[in-house]
Amino acid sequence: MNENVIEIQQVSKIYDTNGDSVHAVNMLSLSIRKGEFTAIAGPSGSGKTTLLNIMSGLDTPTSGNVMLSGRLISGLKGSELSDFRRDHIGFIFQSYNLIPVLTVKENIEYIMLLQGLSDKERKERVAAILSEVGLSGMEDRLPNQLSGGQQQRVAIARAMVSRPDIILADEPTANLDSHTASTLLDIMRELNEKSGMTFVFSTHDSMIMEKARRLVLLKDGMVDRDEVRG
Repeated sequence: MNENVIEIQQVSKIYDTNGDSVHAVNMLSLSIRKGEFTAIAGPSGSGKTTLLNIMSGLDTPTSGNVMLSGRLISGLKGSELSDFRRDHIGFIFQSYNLIPVLTVKENIEYIMLLQGLSDKERKERVAAILSEVGLSGMEDRLPNQLSGGQQQRVAIARAMVSRPDIILADEPTANLDSHTASTLLDIMRELNEKSGMTFVFSTHDSMIMEKARRLVLLKDGMVDRDEVRG
């Protein structure tokens, strides 16, 4: 459990806003070990979403290095970067981002199709992950036939089914009621314990902060507090 899967080294992200330089992230360093269940929190403008985007390769730092699974991703571009993200990172978004014309099964297996996994392997993995997230029997439904909580379960299943090293979740409970959010967080913690996948959340949600095993609080683009729980 000592292996660092995410290493942020002296990273800054500077935006030019009407001629003024804004440091969204400011010389920030952070290491996250394999299997951690970490929440990155802070007030609006603290840099948490920017940091998550930099971790994922969706945004590039102005300076500094980002290492994921031992690979320097801040230097990857184009198809090399997209292939790396496909194979090593799972994403969970607050708006679910399911493909509306695809069924639950098709949404979940989409990444595995891109990875070239066999039909048999895809079928087995989809069945197993649907059972894990409590959606067995719903594989042929379309997203608009599901509740918000069920759609987010599908999004969690899709993020995890390809067995990436890291799950990055941006405000995953923002559109859910508190009971549904609590249930989904418990599911994610249980899957985290079983699979050893690393979960990193960007959040305002106090419930995620409480359930996280590590809480990193940002302020003005820097780490203000880093608290590890049992």
